[in-house]
Amino acid sequence: MAQFDVHRNLGRHKEAIPFVVVVQSTQFDDYRRRVVVPLVRASTVGKSELRHFNPSFKVCGTSVVLHPLEIVSIALEQLGPVVGSLCTESQQIIAALDELLSRA
Repeated sequence: MAQFDVHRNLGRHKEAIPFVVVVQSTQFDDYRRRVVVPLVRASTVGKSELRHFNPSFKVCGTSVVLHPLEIVSIALEQLGPVVGSLCTESQQIIAALDELLSRA
């Protein structure tokens, strides 16, 4: 499991949040949980004034938006299967998390 891997969301909100992206560093891979950020269906999110805070992506043909305010830690056994990776989009994800944690 790698940083920026995208997993299918198996939780109760999977219709609105079909995927989550792992943002936790691989340095902590031995830990039993992963820090993830929801990827919310773009159709359920209004137009964002802060595009750099809520970047959008296509995952498995679905338009999704990163939702850093919903960051959460999930037990490994609760993560769904890996469906892709956003490693090529890592700078956008890191910038959004930086905005959340240090620049806001």
